[in-house]
Amino acid sequence: MKFLRDLLDKQKPLFEKGGKLESLYYAFEAGDTFMFSPKHTTGIKGAQVKDAIDLKRMMITVVIALIPCLLFGIYNTGHQYLLATGGTTGLWENFGDKTWVGVKLVLPIIIVAYAAGGIVEAIFAVIRKHPINEGFLVTGMLIPLVVPATTPLWQVALATVFAVVIAKEVFGGTGMNVLNVAMTARAFLYFAYPAQISGDQVWTYLGDKMPVDGFSGATALAVVYNAGVEGTQTAVEALAQHNTVLGADMFSFTNLFMGWIPGSIGETSTLMALVGALILIGTGVASWKIIVSGFAGAYIMGFVMNLFAVNEYMALPPQYHWVMGGLAFGIVFMATDPVSSAQTESGKWIYGLLIGFLTVIIRVTNPAYPEGIMLAVLFMNVFAPLIDYYVVKANKTRRLQRATV
Repeated sequence: MKFLRDLLDKQKPLFEKGGKLESLYYAFEAGDTFMFSPKHTTGIKGAQVKDAIDLKRMMITVVIALIPCLLFGIYNTGHQYLLATGGTTGLWENFGDKTWVGVKLVLPIIIVAYAAGGIVEAIFAVIRKHPINEGFLVTGMLIPLVVPATTPLWQVALATVFAVVIAKEVFGGTGMNVLNVAMTARAFLYFAYPAQISGDQVWTYLGDKMPVDGFSGATALAVVYNAGVEGTQTAVEALAQHNTVLGADMFSFTNLFMGWIPGSIGETSTLMALVGALILIGTGVASWKIIVSGFAGAYIMGFVMNLFAVNEYMALPPQYHWVMGGLAFGIVFMATDPVSSAQTESGKWIYGLLIGFLTVIIRVTNPAYPEGIMLAVLFMNVFAPLIDYYVVKANKTRRLQRATV
């Protein structure tokens, strides 16, 4: 490490003011601060609160919290491939083959997302003459985890560039974005290329093999939605009977919770999302209030739908909403974004509850879109400042009343 530090110090004059590569200073500075702690300190005088946490360490903590979802997603991608093509029916059979298939499909998506977003960040840093922030460390990992493993790489690159430019840089860069960047990329793909991000073929056709006869790659949400439309069996019965031709019992509540189901790379396992939540809450990076209220909101609205159920989707037991689709992943890693979420403590409860409410409402009432967490998070990102405004206003009103007394 000392050799690398000496090498960077030797080359630094070339990038400083008056050097031959002065225009690339912020690109050099980004690489330097990524590998080593910055030497500069604040120039503000007076008493200060000092903390070991900085933006880089905060972002790295989120990436570490994402690793359980990533590793599980890699393995589950291979598992779904072999399950669809008849190569296995057991969870732990062909462990090496499943892992290798997952790595081949997932790793290129991660590389493309980081490369595309990193280039955009570097370009804006050079144009605006500001340091490259570490915010994209998280976004570059989140985007691959919220898309299917079959997503074409050029679409991943296009969605990443769109999200970084439109949802982040036009608002001023890191810390200024109104919308969650990764969710914006997911929304772009869903509305621009719906055939490549949804449908049975996304989950069953991987590589050069066709799915075995009788296997359906529908997601749990699609199965429940179809049960609600057909009305011939309850949603739970439809989940229990799905894919029994392979003896998979794929959509049991246990499988849904563990994540052995078709879905986007990192969103299928509620268990891995909760492991990430523990890391984020334990390190103080994410708000437990948003996470708890998000799950509570989904359960409450699921229960309300049960009371007024007119189809089987509305009658789905509330706890199933927790383990289907990307709700757990979205609440833990997207809703808690410290930039685009509510900032006041009371506002966080309201913000999380409304995300849970909206997710279930969108799922059971929108025939064209059985999922809901993506739109719920983006919608509440827009309204988060309004929530904070009224929370602060209410606090000021109460204090003024006490002062008057």
